Amino acid sequence: MGVELPQAGAPDHPVRASADELPVSETFLSIQGEGKLTGVSSWFIRVSGCNLRCVWCDTPYASWDPEGGRVSIATLVAQATNSGAAHVVLTGGEPMIFPQLVPLSHALGDAGLHVTIETAGTNDLPGVHADLMSLSPKLANSTPTGDPRDPSGAWAARHEARRLDFSVLNALVARFPDRQLKFVVSDPKDLAEIGRVLERVEGLSPCDVMLMPEGVRTPNPSRVRWIADACVERGWRYCHRLHIELFGDTRGT
Repeated sequence: MGVELPQAGAPDHPVRASADELPVSETFLSIQGEGKLTGVSSWFIRVSGCNLRCVWCDTPYASWDPEGGRVSIATLVAQATNSGAAHVVLTGGEPMIFPQLVPLSHALGDAGLHVTIETAGTNDLPGVHADLMSLSPKLANSTPTGDPRDPSGAWAARHEARRLDFSVLNALVARFPDRQLKFVVSDPKDLAEIGRVLERVEGLSPCDVMLMPEGVRTPNPSRVRWIADACVERGWRYCHRLHIELFGDTRGT
């Protein structure tokens, strides 16, 4: 079900849902392509709706033009447990803008599943359960300045104002001992901004920090050598996108 592209000031998740439902764009079984659990078979639940609008977003059907319908928490848990996967990834869009994520995450954990939450780290849900909190703070390269999908520039201004919330980032890092920070990078100048972000987030070790090249194609090694060099120099991790290499830029993977 397609929905009208919301303008700035409109809800971040125009598909309405009740207390026991979530707006979902897709669910699928695939390989986790990013982060500490790269290569692990996982069941993905992608919510529909986001409070940001990254210019390079690779799931615009869950953010710029949210699609999907309402799915009950009970159905989502049943799908996950019947998938055969031991790991579940709650992603989006932005799952942490939905209060229903709290009971869903606990129900998945109670079913014996390992739960990863993928979030930009701009919104907190006290009481949410995650075995791995995967944070992706948005750098300035994400702001959709001049994007034709945003002719008025309203979303660009809204995104820029929201993309970093250090009180939320610090709260999530403090609460979840297993965490990772994934930064999408496109230019060496991004390293200086990452440094400024890390100065304001407490309790991290270098191995929590990951750099991921921007794009939806497997990069030429020469184009990402500077990313690898930065990781070696700083003790960070290079974040490969295995699903892009295996399946390309394809939905449901």
